[in-house]
Amino acid sequence: MKMDEVIARINVLAKKAKTEGLTAEETEERDKLRRIYIDSVKANLVGQLENTYIIGTDGVKRKVQHK
Repeated sequence: MKMDEVIARINVLAKKAKTEGLTAEETEERDKLRRIYIDSVKANLVGQLENTYIIGTDGVKRKVQHK
């Protein structure tokens, strides 16, 4: 499932939850889709930070350290 489809389905379920409520199956589906989305955002952020460098006052380029 593409991320656009995941987001669209999350939005449909969110709208339905506000208007009429969700069944147990829909709540479970929503939770799984949210986890997929959150994991994707985290992975993108980690990838971005792995390619980030900080230039110090001495002009030396240093890779961001993982904590």
